Formats: sequence, structure tokens, C-alpha cells
Amino acid sequence: MTTVVTDVLLNEYAALVATAGARDELIVGALVRDAAWTEEGAAEVLWLAQRYGTSILRNALALASAMDIEDGDSGL
Repeated sequence: MTTVVTDVLLNEYAALVATAGARDELIVGALVRDAAWTEEGAAEVLWLAQRYGTSILRNALALASAMDIEDGDSGL
């Protein structure tokens, strides 16, 4: 099940970035418009992706999933 969800999100976000281009403000706008993020949340998730990349974030995702943490304490 997790693989299916991950594949759907990867495809959704790949299409979103392909449409928005590589400019941060366009990606944030697309996340707000098309993926139901708040502007603050979209900016934060973009920053996390840019700062840490897939190697760190996939491990954080796996750990959060193992610990049954859906939403952390960031307030987003």
C-alpha cells in the first residue's frame, strides 16, 4: 500500500513541477493550488526537499511511518 501511495505522489509532484518549472515561487503556487498546501506549508516542504534531498527525506519518511507519525509538531 505504501508503495502505491508513494508512486501516486511521485507522479503527481513530477507533473506539478513539470508544469510549474524550476522557479520556487511557481512551485509553491502550484502546491497551494493543486496539492492543497498552505503557502507556508508549501514553502517549507520545498525548502526541505532542496535542503535535504531524497536520501535524507526517504529515511525520515520511513522512520515517521515506523513510529506511526502522520503529522509532526511543525504546526503545518
